[in-house]
Amino acid sequence: QVQLVESGGGLVQAGDSLRLSCAASGRTFSTSAMAWFRQAPGKEREFVAAISWSGSNTYYTDSVKGRFTIYRDNAKNTVYLQMNSLKHEDTAVYYCAASLRCSGYECHTSEYDYWGQGTQVTVSS
Repeated sequence: QVQLVESGGGLVQAGDSLRLSCAASGRTFSTSAMAWFRQAPGKEREFVAAISWSGSNTYYTDSVKGRFTIYRDNAKNTVYLQMNSLKHEDTAVYYCAASLRCSGYECHTSEYDYWGQGTQVTVSS
């Protein structure tokens, strides 16, 4: 059974940092694009960051550029999201996703085949 399990969320103050982890099991995703999405209360799920299979290419939504870094360790089948200078508006449930059909960093949301259960990030202002 393929699973993506996120961890690392929590309650922090504005300006703090968090590192989210997404550990995959059941199959390797070393040739897959992986990404982070988030969904705030009352809002639609939005893209946050993506990384190519090799880790050499990344892509971020404008609101997190310069603050968030996505990276991966294929040996551990894990993708990370380092979040610095957190803002109240970063509060959301964060989900990781993996694609079997796309290996680059510009995958369409519909190309992500596996999703984690989410981890809550709450940033107090």
